[in-house]
Amino acid sequence: MPTVSPDAAPPGLPADTEQHEHSAAHTPAPPTPPQPPATLSAAGELLRALAAPVRIAIVLQLRDGHRCVHELVDALDTAQPLISQHLRVLKAAGVVRGERRGREVVYRLVDDHLAHIVVDAVAHVEEGGHS
Repeated sequence: MPTVSPDAAPPGLPADTEQHEHSAAHTPAPPTPPQPPATLSAAGELLRALAAPVRIAIVLQLRDGHRCVHELVDALDTAQPLISQHLRVLKAAGVVRGERRGREVVYRLVDDHLAHIVVDAVAHVEEGGHS
């Protein structure tokens, strides 16, 4: 049985791979090009729409699937008028879309990007990234 040195590269990789990966980590990234002011303004509006705890909770609920208002009221133990008010803000910001089904309106997220923003923010806080 051949003996492998602890410093040897795994089979199939050149011995200096680790050195190249390590030096690549120190290479500065190219500067991010500036965004148009209108894009930055719209992104700020979107983040403001997501900034309330109840709206964050609504987005987390909707990432699991479509919900009508009474389901959100039950899941979040929050008054119906308050849920409806927050849904209006999220709808105006383009975060959620409502579809009438009989007497109810069923809400869903416009896309998964928005859920990722909220999930990442919650994970950051839970990992101790916020004091």
